Amino acid sequence: MSDTRLSPAKRRLVDLLKTHGPITTAELAQRLGLTDVAVRQHLHSLEASGLVGQQRVPPKGRGRPSLRWSLTNNSDGLFPDRHGELTVGLIDALRNAFGPKGLDKVIKARAQRQIEQYGEIIPAGSTSLKARVNALARQRTAEGYMAEVIVERRGSYLLLEHHCPICEAAKCCTGLCGAELEVFQQALGDDVCVERTSHLLSGDDRCVYRITKA
Repeated sequence: MSDTRLSPAKRRLVDLLKTHGPITTAELAQRLGLTDVAVRQHLHSLEASGLVGQQRVPPKGRGRPSLRWSLTNNSDGLFPDRHGELTVGLIDALRNAFGPKGLDKVIKARAQRQIEQYGEIIPAGSTSLKARVNALARQRTAEGYMAEVIVERRGSYLLLEHHCPICEAAKCCTGLCGAELEVFQQALGDDVCVERTSHLLSGDDRCVYRITKA
């Protein structure tokens, strides 16, 4: 659910949870000037969308635990996000402080760390290529790339990434995209060939990689 689909009442409720949560239904109703029933209806609607959740909080003294509402991680998109701007600023600062070669070293260090992380997740080279590509797609999806695998008739695989969470950073530092090919190659094994056939930064709708047996 995007911010534009939130009613004014739900928007106020979400903002209140952000600033005062975890909080009880009664406290929300009091602060919003609404009935408990109306607040519960809004909360259950937001809960169904995965934006809020309940937690049972033990009492400080005697008494029964209270149920309190708070936002989930899914609600992050409802609030301003300037990670892209911060990342671009950091890249510019690194380039100015250490020069292009220094920035390249940072990119290579990041790529090496990714290779090590992927190596713990992607099955070893003795497993089928399909299993390796699917494992890579699951990991990339977890990182926000919305990855999908398509099997081609000739036995190769297309890895489609429908979203790029580092697009702003990649625009000002093309080395990030260049390093991805090496990361995929190392992570999938020496017995495969990885080729980028579509590139978001080149004007395509998404990034696509063809993965074949070497």
